[in-house]
Amino acid sequence: MKKETKSTFCDLDNVNQTQVMKREREDWMRLYHKTLKELETMIDIQRMVEDIKKMVKEANTMIMKVEGSVLTASINNRMTNVINIAQISEDLRYLVQSNMNEQAFQVQRMLADELD
Repeated sequence: MKKETKSTFCDLDNVNQTQVMKREREDWMRLYHKTLKELETMIDIQRMVEDIKKMVKEANTMIMKVEGSVLTASINNRMTNVINIAQISEDLRYLVQSNMNEQAFQVQRMLADELD
């Protein structure tokens, strides 16, 4: 009977060890799958970061183009202002010259009237 009891305990011990090993294997598999999912998530995040970097670079390029356009428009506006000021100055010169000619003509008339 002692041999049967010992054999039964050995069988139970083997069953227990098998169950423990099975649980450990399942635990390791869960840990493996969890780690694998975390790695996949990290890879996805890294790809997203790279995509964001590309978008930022494109945005910077667009901003530089807009700044260039604004600068060009500002320069063109200033040039237009300078041209307008030059035209106004020329018009004023013409008006002043015309007014001086008119005054000179009137002075000549007055002198002519006095001489007559």
